[in-house]
Amino acid sequence: MTEPMTGAPGATAWQSQPHAIVERDGVRYTLLGTAHVSRISVDAVENAIGSGDFDAVAVELDPQRLQAISDPDALAKLNLVDVIRKGRVALFAANLALSAYQRRLAEQLGIEPGAELKRAVTMANERGLPVALVDRDVGLTFKRASRRLGFLGRMKLMGSLMGGLLASDKLGEEEIETLKQGDMLESSFGEFAKSSPELYETVIAERDRYMAARLRQSAGTAREVLAVVGAGHLAGLARHLAQDGQSPEQTRAELEAAPAGRSLRWLMTLITLLILAMIGWGYYQGGAELGRQLVKEWVLITGGFAALGALAALAHPLGILAAAIAGPLKPIRPPGISPGLFSALIEAQVRKPAYGDFLALRDDAGTLRGWYRNRVSRTILNFMLTNIGSSIGVWVAGLRIAGKVFS
Repeated sequence: MTEPMTGAPGATAWQSQPHAIVERDGVRYTLLGTAHVSRISVDAVENAIGSGDFDAVAVELDPQRLQAISDPDALAKLNLVDVIRKGRVALFAANLALSAYQRRLAEQLGIEPGAELKRAVTMANERGLPVALVDRDVGLTFKRASRRLGFLGRMKLMGSLMGGLLASDKLGEEEIETLKQGDMLESSFGEFAKSSPELYETVIAERDRYMAARLRQSAGTAREVLAVVGAGHLAGLARHLAQDGQSPEQTRAELEAAPAGRSLRWLMTLITLLILAMIGWGYYQGGAELGRQLVKEWVLITGGFAALGALAALAHPLGILAAAIAGPLKPIRPPGISPGLFSALIEAQVRKPAYGDFLALRDDAGTLRGWYRNRVSRTILNFMLTNIGSSIGVWVAGLRIAGKVFS
């Protein structure tokens, strides 16, 4: 293995860019470190593949991200109702925030983020070279990051995503230079990424290991493999590719596991049971009058806060009503069935997004007004804000009931 290099006198165009060469199991891997917002990186990729020195190409993409940068109409083919029913709203919102952030970069810098990755895939296909997408699915990365962060960390993460998404000021020179040397996902998470070791571990370090395993798996019969990756991954990827002793299959199995986050669900279930116990105790100690008063408090507060969340998203009146009805039913609702689900499904059916809403989604998601104007993004807001309101309502109702029972 050679250490990461920045080029040498007399080097060709791609060799003058940061790169590393790793030989393992009879395969020579050339890792080309690129900047996702640089025309120079596009030129380096064209020069490397055009040289004819490589018989396979790998890129820092997963199928979902490749589709996003290759097919501008991909979002227009989305079934929003399926996204809501299958519980993928949070992931869809995160992807939407990432897409809008990349669009903002493209407008300022005059080049589409990830253009060098797209060009690598295109040129490899034109020359009949095998192409491997070696990055982990962005959904898995987001899930694993959210699991490691816990509830408060997830709230900060979403706040960081939304803050970066809705920022209207241009990126400064220092931020742009940092982006050129870093990773697109890490940059999208904003300031929070800099102060969160858990996020760095999941978004950067784990993906270094994952891509090294995928490279070893995907080499096939190739003996000269060009891997186009962000410069921020170059050192870590080269190290894991050369040194990891675990089989690629074991590494992938470990890093693709995304166990369901049950801690918050169990906590909310415990709180709900505690509230029901307090209502029962109120009936026992204070009689039917106090019991009815506690039930009334529960219904009005939980239903009211869920409805306020839907109202904050400018939901359809039927959606607001559905949120108000579903909010108090938490003790008997099946897991995963939330007030936001009912309200968002009604929103998607009554105010069906038009084809133009999907086409304009990336641009509209760049501003707060756009989120409310676009029927797709407003449905997502409906789901999230209704559920946030419902969760707040459970806490407020619990405190109110406890105050009356133990006063």
